[in-house]
Amino acid sequence: MKIAVKWSLLVLTCLLQLPVAAQEISKEQIKGLDEQVQDIKADVLAISTELKLLEEKLLYPSNTQVSLFVALEGADSLRVDAVEVAVDGNPVAHHIYSFKELEALQKGGLQRIYTGNLRTGEHSIKVGFKGLTGLGNEFTEVASYTFSKGVGPGIVEIRLLGSALGSNSIQFSDQ
Repeated sequence: MKIAVKWSLLVLTCLLQLPVAAQEISKEQIKGLDEQVQDIKADVLAISTELKLLEEKLLYPSNTQVSLFVALEGADSLRVDAVEVAVDGNPVAHHIYSFKELEALQKGGLQRIYTGNLRTGEHSIKVGFKGLTGLGNEFTEVASYTFSKGVGPGIVEIRLLGSALGSNSIQFSDQ
C-alpha cells in the first residue's frame, strides 16, 4: 500500500507540473503561430493578385480584348441615372449610377463599363443613357457606332456631351 501511495503521489506531482509546462509552450507557440498566420496571409494575397492577372490574361487575351469606357463632358447639370451597352446586338453591360460614381464622372473620371473578347473585323456598339436634365426633365440618348477591331487590344471611349443633348450628344473614339 505504501508503494501505491508513493506512485499516486509521483503521478499526481507529474500531472500538476504538466499544465505549467504546457502553458509556457503554448505562449511561445502562439507567438510563432501568429507570425506564421501573418506570413500565410501575405502569401495568399500575393497569390490572389497573381491569379487575377493570369485570369484576365486568359479570359481576355490581348489580341482579342476590347474595353469600353464611359465619360461625361459638360454634364455638370445632368444627372445620368443609367447606361446600357450592346455590342453586335448583344447586351453586354448595364449600370445604374450612384451619386459618388456620377460625381467622379463629372470631375473627368472614366468608367470601364465592359471588357470582353471580339474577333478582328467590324463591330457595332449601341449605347443608351437615361437620366434627368438640370431642369428635372427626363432624357434618353441613344447612339450607335461601328469600329474596326485590329489585332491588338481595342479601346473605345463613349462620351456623353451634356451641352449637346438631342443632337450628337454621344461621341465615340477608338484606338
